[in-house]
Amino acid sequence: MKTRSNLERVLEGGNFAVTAEIGPPQSADPEVIRKKAKVLSGYVDAFNVTDGQTAVVRMASWAACLIGKEYGIDPIVQMTCRDRNRIALQMDILGIAALGINNVLCLTGDHQKFGNHPQAKGVYDVDSVQLIKIVKDMRDERKFQNGEPISYEPRLFIGAAENPFADPFEFRVLRLKKKIEAGADFIQTQIVYNVEKFKEWMGRIRDLGLHERVKILAGVAPIKSVGAAKYMKTKIPGMDVPDEIITRLQGVPKDQVPKEGIRICVDIINQLKEIKGVSGVHIMAIEWEETVPEIVQAAGLYPRPKF
Repeated sequence: MKTRSNLERVLEGGNFAVTAEIGPPQSADPEVIRKKAKVLSGYVDAFNVTDGQTAVVRMASWAACLIGKEYGIDPIVQMTCRDRNRIALQMDILGIAALGINNVLCLTGDHQKFGNHPQAKGVYDVDSVQLIKIVKDMRDERKFQNGEPISYEPRLFIGAAENPFADPFEFRVLRLKKKIEAGADFIQTQIVYNVEKFKEWMGRIRDLGLHERVKILAGVAPIKSVGAAKYMKTKIPGMDVPDEIITRLQGVPKDQVPKEGIRICVDIINQLKEIKGVSGVHIMAIEWEETVPEIVQAAGLYPRPKF
């Protein structure tokens, strides 16, 4: 019998889904995860735990997911190809399924040169598209990557990431199509600040009928400061922060900027809800998780559906 995650049930039921992201600690302290998961409980349908984001050593995604699950929230393990070959990836896929984790987000991973161990060897035996196909074959075909059979398959809802704003823009939809054809069930996007450009991307997706084949969760995030907005605009590749966002933040007193950053996030969510083919939002409030309940309520997305 198929085991369905809460996220899968929400999306299959036609509900506008809400997921959020938790950054794991650079330590073995489980209370860091418990504190963040407690904040999110009841306000999101599922939570992601990043897997060594920016190639910095942190608590393993699967372990933090298991801790967060104590609070009744559906976990999404993020799994990157940077640190594991196809043997280790398949071992971890079996492991997370055995632990009762039913969602996985397949990523290539940030290059190790950007992290705190730049001398480490990257593996990159497969990329994110190939990893999606591996998980799908393990689930649906009951076979390992080498073709050998699996007696008890991992029942996983398969996710992937996509950036609508990276160059070349024309290639982004084709890259998404590859991930859908490989077996992705849902997509979480880069943070959306440029709604008009995101609308154009979604229009190209609808032109190919891809919105009917995958559930798309648009990334959103509150902004804490004008400096943070400028940094994202000028220093982070693939981020598109329009000047009007910065101007809006500059137009309020300094002590009101965080509140305005939250209001901007809510305004963007309300615009995203009206775009055909958008099935939900993924809130990335890393190290600011306490804002998630306020955002969810202000956007009219509370209470969440229960199964």
